[in-house]
Amino acid sequence: MDQSFEDVPEPKKEEPTEEEPTSSKRSTDPTSLSWGFKTREVRITKIPSHFQAKKTENILILVAFSIGLGSTWRFPYLCHQNGGGSFLLMYLILLLLLGIPLMYMEMVIGQWLRVDNIRAWKHLVPWLSGVGYSSMLACALVILYNSALVSWSLFYLGQSFDYPTPWENCPLVKNFSTSDISCLRTEPHQFFWYHTVLRASDQIEEGIEVLVLNVTLCLFATWFFLYITMVTRIKISVLMMIFSILFPNVLLFCFFTHIFFVKGVRTSLKRLVTTELSILASLDAWRQAGGHVLYSLGLGMGTIITFSSYQTRGENYIKWASFVAMVNLMTSLLSSSVIFLMLGFWIENSGTPCVESNVSNLLSLIANGVLPQVAWPPKDIIHRSPLEYLDWISQLPKNIRNEVAHFTLPCSILVQKEKFMEGPGLAYVAFSQAITLFPGSSFWAIIFFMSLVIMGLGTMTTLLEGIALSLQKSISTLEKHPKLVPVIICLGGFLGSLVFSSRPGSYVVFLFDDHLVPMVLIMIVAFQNLSLAWVYGIKRFRAEMFGQLGRLVWAPFTFLWSYVTLPTLLVLLTIYFLNLYFSESLSYVSWNNSMSQEVKQPYQRIALGWVTFLSVLALLPIPMYPLQHWWYLDDQIICETIEKPLSSKKTVTVPKRVTQWPVHPMRKLTLRNQEKSKALFQSKAPPEALLNPQILITKKGSENYSSFSFPSTRLGGISMAFPTPEASRHAGLPEGSLDFHSK
Repeated sequence: MDQSFEDVPEPKKEEPTEEEPTSSKRSTDPTSLSWGFKTREVRITKIPSHFQAKKTENILILVAFSIGLGSTWRFPYLCHQNGGGSFLLMYLILLLLLGIPLMYMEMVIGQWLRVDNIRAWKHLVPWLSGVGYSSMLACALVILYNSALVSWSLFYLGQSFDYPTPWENCPLVKNFSTSDISCLRTEPHQFFWYHTVLRASDQIEEGIEVLVLNVTLCLFATWFFLYITMVTRIKISVLMMIFSILFPNVLLFCFFTHIFFVKGVRTSLKRLVTTELSILASLDAWRQAGGHVLYSLGLGMGTIITFSSYQTRGENYIKWASFVAMVNLMTSLLSSSVIFLMLGFWIENSGTPCVESNVSNLLSLIANGVLPQVAWPPKDIIHRSPLEYLDWISQLPKNIRNEVAHFTLPCSILVQKEKFMEGPGLAYVAFSQAITLFPGSSFWAIIFFMSLVIMGLGTMTTLLEGIALSLQKSISTLEKHPKLVPVIICLGGFLGSLVFSSRPGSYVVFLFDDHLVPMVLIMIVAFQNLSLAWVYGIKRFRAEMFGQLGRLVWAPFTFLWSYVTLPTLLVLLTIYFLNLYFSESLSYVSWNNSMSQEVKQPYQRIALGWVTFLSVLALLPIPMYPLQHWWYLDDQIICETIEKPLSSKKTVTVPKRVTQWPVHPMRKLTLRNQEKSKALFQSKAPPEALLNPQILITKKGSENYSSFSFPSTRLGGISMAFPTPEASRHAGLPEGSLDFHSK
């Protein structure tokens, strides 16, 4: 390892691993409290280069992760769909009640346990160890459809090298028939998005087996670049990370200042700061706001815990969690402001103003000899309706009609309203339109879409490295052969993401983004919150933090974890279930090729069936782990009792069933009890004392026993105690047979 994460000198001799700690190490481990949960310092011997970073670098990685495509792509179209200012207010409320407290919780857990996301929940609540695996599967879902977003950005980047950019005008079409003036019925940038980039079908069920070649090639390039990054372990410097954070914001600010002074567009910003009571009462808007809080901050994906585990102890994570959330919010607001200005530009220049501009442009082209005199428009055409202007173009000869359509200005001849462009492609269409307003549009297009590609790849790399590290430490075969990890991940990711390169691929992306991933993240975070606040115990957790980090967890946050965040998550989850399975108006935005406009289509049962299947698959490790543990634990106890009878001198009472837990009265977690427990468990104690903390038997010459914890909980009025895995090992029981942790 090139550098250490902790500001401590490197030991001269090899330290024991987590699996085989020495007795002397355990007996003097300062991170162990005699009561409560036993934590252990884990030193990773081989860490991917993206984790070989100091405090500043890891914080910058979390900031760059939070302001990725979620801020520039996802937040603006959600804000546009849900009334602008109303959605912004909901997002701010949930960011304060959910986002910052839960992000702080994951940061503190990572700093405390010093292990990756999977092992963190194994240490904290062994019976809910599947939460870590579910987080990894949720990351896989996010990575899959984020690869589609990066492939779209790559395609735009490739087209940006043409001048003028191909989305500025309607494409030259052979055999332009009188009934197909599709590009003139909409905005050229929107037409380019649906017809050239996506080649979108009319419904999500149509053309799923047909792959779009350009998107597929860009998708392959995306995964190939990720594979090269993982294999070569490219180290990103602090300056590069700062550049990746600041540069997109500088571009967005340039777009904002340039468009802000265009005539008539500033009125559209009022919608971004205006709230409507009808929208505030919409449960669907609250559902989308809550899902975006978790998605944008990366909650429930395990990246925060993994990166925080390599920070020095004692960091003020309240400050860092608030900083990451505020940077994310500022980028989201800046991106949304640019897009709302573009919406105002579309509305201001659609209809009659667009016809007047096009007539003036046609007269200029005819005067310069670019178009023949046959293309001369009628004198009173600007006083007629926009539909009559389209009828006049349709009556022109085919070759002239094609030329006139190609030279049509980038505006909508038909009148557009506020709800123009509601689909998830809003950001791509709006930014491509904003770029055309700049002189030298190709240059601006290259640098902007390159920044989008870098942001998307950075987000995916962060998620992939978290998955790779967890897999290597959880599966021995992959730890012995680390080069297999990038091959398996990238090949599986490319094959799994091919569905997004099909003709209805953008609709599948919307299905993942709006329903599947947020619902899975809410359930995972709810289990995390439940595990820490009510299973492990808030009071016990605060005491552990005081012993480990020398400071108490901020009291308002512990109150929020216990009584606010969990009920809020359950309410959001209920809304997701009701919206998905009982709503009659569940729909998505599709493209109608015949009318050349967006329409809302209802979801079919097969689409909802896939959401159910994938969500169950992602959450399956949570119930499967305790069931598997209970099944094998019962067999181990029976086999141990038959094959290896316990000695009469050292009799240990083992319950016949896992449900027969040993019971002892609840002890208050005071500092006085802590000191007494330390003195008791640092002494030499036989196995009898391990299973019964009230009995202390010492023998001369016996070997040292490490300090053990006897956490207790009160569920349904019953006090229960669970010995740690070390206690069962020293008592001669099969490891894991008494591996319970509770409050």
